[in-house]
Amino acid sequence: MRKFLFSAAMIGCCLAFTADAQIRVHANVNIGSQPEWGPTGYTHAEYYYMPDIDAYYDVINHQYVYYDNNIWVHNRVLPPRYGNFDRYHSYKVVVNQRNPWEHHDRIRARYENYRGRHDQEVIRDSRDERYRNHWREDQHDNGRRDHGDNGRRDHGDNGHRGHDDH
Repeated sequence: MRKFLFSAAMIGCCLAFTADAQIRVHANVNIGSQPEWGPTGYTHAEYYYMPDIDAYYDVINHQYVYYDNNIWVHNRVLPPRYGNFDRYHSYKVVVNQRNPWEHHDRIRARYENYRGRHDQEVIRDSRDERYRNHWREDQHDNGRRDHGDNGRRDHGDNGHRGHDDH
């Protein structure tokens, strides 16, 4: 009887550990929160660093973070000075660290060579089933659009993958 109880306890512990591990893994997946203009290849992204405008996008809170008048501003839309910025064709670096702007000089130096690159596949253009239910700004913000899209909807597929360095 003791062996049976011991075996049952061991099985119960293993099942509890497995369930806990599965919960933690699923909590780190946020594909559905990433915008349609985000880079493909990531199951989890907290921020995108955009070297072309030297700013960030907060994937979880759906807002931009940019430097303005000596402070980091968090806003759902980009200011007019970024009116020509094309989110779909600019390069985005996934940065999975808390408040990356606090280490901005290091991040800018590390990724400045990506400025001007336009060869990154975005979620909207992917045929990967994982991106079927991505976050779309026009569905969740009552049609509000920021200055970054400019109505461009090019559906070209150049086959390039995003930068995998986190």
